[in-house]
Amino acid sequence: MLSFFGERGEVKKNMMMQKKLLIALLSLMSAGAYAQTNNGLNVDLGNIYMMSDAKTRSISPENFNGEKGKGGMATTGTGERASRDLGKGWKVSPSVVIKAHTTYTVAEINGSGAIQHIWMTPTGVWRYSILRFYWDDEATPSVEVPVGDFFCQGWNKFAQLSSLAVCANPGSGFNCYWPMPFRKKCKITMENINNDDMVLYYQVDYTLTDVPKDAGYFHAQFRRTNPLPYKKDYVLVDSIKGKGQYVGTYMAYGVHNNGWWGEGEIKFFIDDDKEYPTICGTGTEDYFCGAYDFDTRQKNANGTESVEYTEFDTPYTGLHQVIKGDGHYSIAQRFGLYRWHIKDPIRFEKNLKVTIQALGWRDGGRYLPLQDDIATTVFWYQSEPHGAFPALPDKDHLEVN
Repeated sequence: MLSFFGERGEVKKNMMMQKKLLIALLSLMSAGAYAQTNNGLNVDLGNIYMMSDAKTRSISPENFNGEKGKGGMATTGTGERASRDLGKGWKVSPSVVIKAHTTYTVAEINGSGAIQHIWMTPTGVWRYSILRFYWDDEATPSVEVPVGDFFCQGWNKFAQLSSLAVCANPGSGFNCYWPMPFRKKCKITMENINNDDMVLYYQVDYTLTDVPKDAGYFHAQFRRTNPLPYKKDYVLVDSIKGKGQYVGTYMAYGVHNNGWWGEGEIKFFIDDDKEYPTICGTGTEDYFCGAYDFDTRQKNANGTESVEYTEFDTPYTGLHQVIKGDGHYSIAQRFGLYRWHIKDPIRFEKNLKVTIQALGWRDGGRYLPLQDDIATTVFWYQSEPHGAFPALPDKDHLEVN
């Protein structure tokens, strides 16, 4: 009996302790001492109402450093003549001029946070303006891509694009929505390798907040081969080292032959795959989520029916650009395609290599290895450090001609 009552006493004592802890917790919450768990990074329509302690900032030519309460204070800039009758606060510095063969720092951010949106409208030759992103004081960039290709405009001609990750809006309003976390610092530069000056309007919208330990760093890499050697696979990337996930492909494809060009298979060699990949596609248009040469039957104004390439752009994939030859000097057919692996990221633990074949048809129903002009930008997240990027092609080998 003594043991029974002793146990009852211990139970009562524990219940009293739990009650005191609950009262203390409720007191802390009511006093505002309970830390918010929403860091402001994972934002969408389903949680946009959630409160956060994250700090919103923006860098532009009207606030070069993104400082609080320091926007629109310029007294000199590209708009000072137009605003001469109005003065400070009236669009005095809306853009910058990047001189030929110079590099301009678009943004430099100290602290922990993430870029959430980038808008810009660069003039000049888009292939000759090179974007680079550096995370946490790294010596080599995690992003190194011509600005046109970064925004899926690889042929120096505007093409409307409406997707979740990238939007290109009339006229030449380039937008990027890839989230880009950093822990200590972010630096973005633009190099003008052209012989002429260029004008850049831009805005980098970001948040200062805590970044989760398991957040990867954003990477993007450009490559071009023209022409592709006979019977050789085109390599989109083979230098990814570390753990992460592959999230997107943009391809600027230039055709050198007549006929259909997209029978080639894309292959993902994951974590030391050797001769054969873990993932193998069934055709170029299949990988970009189209079918049967992207062809549909269309009628012109006279009612004549023909089979034509059909542009499309969706949240995750598209053939948003079709450039047809004019029968004079611009005779090449060129295409812009994108595929975002937002819902189906390709995850790797150690390394990743991605290739695609250039394949058409010859007589007798046989495949024809093509020697086309292929340029790609690939996007992925990974832990640092990243593998070494190949040297960017020089100006002559970047040229669209």
